[in-house]
Amino acid sequence: MPNPSDFEVNPDNKINPETPDESPKKPADDAIDIPVKIIHPDTVEVLDSSEDTVQVTEVEEENDNDSVAFPEQHIAQLEQQLAEVSEKANLYWDSLLRQKAEMENLQKRVNRDLENARKYALEKFVSELLAVKDSMEMGAEAATKPEADLTTLQEGLTLTLRMLNTTLEKFGVQEINPHDQKFDPQWHEAMAMQPIPNVEAGTIVFVHQKGYQLNDRLIRPARVVVAKAIE
Repeated sequence: MPNPSDFEVNPDNKINPETPDESPKKPADDAIDIPVKIIHPDTVEVLDSSEDTVQVTEVEEENDNDSVAFPEQHIAQLEQQLAEVSEKANLYWDSLLRQKAEMENLQKRVNRDLENARKYALEKFVSELLAVKDSMEMGAEAATKPEADLTTLQEGLTLTLRMLNTTLEKFGVQEINPHDQKFDPQWHEAMAMQPIPNVEAGTIVFVHQKGYQLNDRLIRPARVVVAKAIE
């Protein structure tokens, strides 16, 4: 609340003109209170007044000025947005092209590796078999000589057979020789059945041809003769 000392009083007991006059002001006689309705920030509708013509004319002039400035600003914003979108589209397009090139190269490498695997899967196995082949060729050449000894040839053949078995076992090939074992149709193939005294029915009494399996997969069943019960 103001103090009395805040007001300066001149000798004529009148309020100093420089002191703010806080008394309520009356509206000017020439001010016109026109009721209006705001339809749009740029548009004003006069509701009821005899001075309608003056007020509406002023608003229309302002709208004309805005209509000139707004399109330029809007076009500038659209151009900026278009530039940003174009830049992002170019980045995505380049990334897509790089990924496509990488996928094509990966597909080529996979196809090449598969082709090499099919071609050279037996490379190591063949290398091991070459030693067996060399031994067999040496035995065949020794058998043609006049001084060839049957015992020496037999020892050479046994040594070659042992080399072959060692090579097969190295690559997971196992021999199936079920002599005196129970017949198993999963691994054996019965060539014949014979009644044999003092032999339990279903026992393999003779192996006509050995079988082989690669790891857990049957390559060839053993062909056998199976004992049957005597009637």
